[in-house]
Amino acid sequence: MTALANFDAVDETRLEWLAEAIWRNRYLPIPPEELHFVGDGDFLAVGVEFLQWFVRFGGLKPDDRVLDLGCGVGRMALPLTQYVDGGTYDGADVAASGIAWCNENIRSVYGNFRFKHLDLEHPIYNPSGSMRTVDVVLPYADEAFDFVFLTSVLTHLGSDEVRAYAREIRRVLAPKGRCFFTAFMLNEPARDGLRAGKAAIRFDADAEGPEIHADPANPSAAVAFDEDFLLACFLSAGLRRRRPAIYGRWSGRTFPGPTFQDINVLETDRAVSLA
Repeated sequence: MTALANFDAVDETRLEWLAEAIWRNRYLPIPPEELHFVGDGDFLAVGVEFLQWFVRFGGLKPDDRVLDLGCGVGRMALPLTQYVDGGTYDGADVAASGIAWCNENIRSVYGNFRFKHLDLEHPIYNPSGSMRTVDVVLPYADEAFDFVFLTSVLTHLGSDEVRAYAREIRRVLAPKGRCFFTAFMLNEPARDGLRAGKAAIRFDADAEGPEIHADPANPSAAVAFDEDFLLACFLSAGLRRRRPAIYGRWSGRTFPGPTFQDINVLETDRAVSLA
């Protein structure tokens, strides 16, 4: 049984102990450097940091049924193997190489962890995909999950693709379930930071439109959305923000939170049907 299996509320001391234990666990498999296509930073340390955010801010429980959309090569999955107990984890990604590694090195050891390849077209991660992301139908049953998360996924999608994912997340999310996602969200404090030249990613603060690209020549590399627009995409699918966002450091805003990207937690809006 994992150390946090009996949590009813967040116990900071035990959560920090678990994070430290995972960080020091040299038996967890780390993918080779050539498969580190999921972002900067120490591979395991980033996953451990997000495990703590999932628990503290997202309300993740050890017995939740978890869906990781954009699981990559298991950066979030590995720490979760030490936390999800009594629940299940499903990871899905468009990059076949990451899924193959996860099945060989994680699923083979942890029977409640499963990984699937989504053959969706993406100009960076799966350019030869057989399906368009706007037509996505996730290979899971209705209301199959209690906790769905997307870390640094919306930052590489267009508006129509976000809407498609929002629709499917709402379908697979159980009543009282939560959706945790990170994004680059544009609001006035973020735009002020961009104008001041303090941002880590140089989006044009005064560009028009709800969807802005850091590099117009490579639009999928980094995408920011107007905050109200992004929330409206999810709200139209029946998902509303559960609590105020944590605004990250990426924009150079004056009073950032302790994360890099902005973090949101959504819940189902009962007023919107699945019809």
